[in-house]
Amino acid sequence: MKMTVQELLSFGSITVIDIRDLESYQKSHIPGAKHVVSSELIYRPSLYLQRNVKYCLYCDVGYISEDVCRRLRVQGYQVFSLLGGYRNYLLSR
Repeated sequence: MKMTVQELLSFGSITVIDIRDLESYQKSHIPGAKHVVSSELIYRPSLYLQRNVKYCLYCDVGYISEDVCRRLRVQGYQVFSLLGGYRNYLLSR
């Protein structure tokens, strides 16, 4: 499932995770976002996620986060991909 920037900003309780590389995250990220690289989420999700918590994942443009979300949903996690990724977030601000 995808989530727009407007939905993210109006969503009550959701944890935001930046899955871009560390350098990109350190340069700029959505305020309050945690950083976890995509491979960690795919191969070791239980270290970072809980099944009863909702998460919004984002990458640069949304393609990678959409793929990661698809893989995590199969495992029972409540994850959403930010439509258009971080670039869309910047354009929406």
